[in-house]
Amino acid sequence: MTDHSPPDSPYLVPFDGDVSVASLPTEPPYANQAGEVDRKEELKGRLSAVVSQIAELQRRLYANNHYALLLVFQAMDAAGKDSTIRAVTTGVNPAGFQVFSFKAPSKEELDHDFLWRVVRRAPERGRIGIFNRSHYEEMLIVRVHPEFLEGQRIPRLPDLDTLWQERFASVRDYELHLARNGTVILKFWLNVSHDEQARRFLRRLERPDKNWKFEAGDLRERAHWSAYMEAYEDVLAATSRPHAPWYAIPADDKPFMRLTIAEIIRDQLLALHLPYPELDPKERENIDEYRATLEAELAD
Repeated sequence: MTDHSPPDSPYLVPFDGDVSVASLPTEPPYANQAGEVDRKEELKGRLSAVVSQIAELQRRLYANNHYALLLVFQAMDAAGKDSTIRAVTTGVNPAGFQVFSFKAPSKEELDHDFLWRVVRRAPERGRIGIFNRSHYEEMLIVRVHPEFLEGQRIPRLPDLDTLWQERFASVRDYELHLARNGTVILKFWLNVSHDEQARRFLRRLERPDKNWKFEAGDLRERAHWSAYMEAYEDVLAATSRPHAPWYAIPADDKPFMRLTIAEIIRDQLLALHLPYPELDPKERENIDEYRATLEAELAD
């Protein structure tokens, strides 16, 4: 299926469909222990070192030009998707990655099947593609708000349970197709707790520089928390596979979350064993001649 295995992690979602969202941690293993401030500074320092490794590995990915890496980020509001994407890509050559945010579908997107808008944004070989939200919105927000299906003009709308199973099957097929053709997929669910989300919403209200991030709709969606958790549980169970694994990352502590994600990305790139391309033998034979020509120009 693929020539690599997903990086091991305590937060790797099983591939057998045995998932309980309620049992997945939202806090790091050191939660409520002494030394929190020092620990966060340590985590930030370690993150910087891992991002430097990712930057070097991204150069290899780009030069090798055989694989693409697709990173999918899903989460409830205020879990830290934007800041995490920024943290793990700072210092990486911007020519080597691309970020797409998927919001409410446009009229053009609604005139196509639900996968169309992500298919056309898949990363090309040699690049890292990042989906900030993704095709999974169609099995999360649309599941919680099935009235959105009316705008999709589906000609044969089955009962909803059947529809979600059909969409899971379509996503599994799509991701398997990508994997077979050289796209390495890592999917991250930033698992923030109900209480921590409330605290972050309060900070958005209290800080003038954060006010713009708050919307009344955030509270309306918060009222559907249980329905979202049920939807996430089914998504994780149905679509975490060795070729497209989900990682349920504790998101109540942002420094820990960012470092954990960065380490998984680094480990996946390392597992690809990407060499730099070798110079054509004919060109290699002429290296001394090329060097002499350039040195002569500089000597003039």
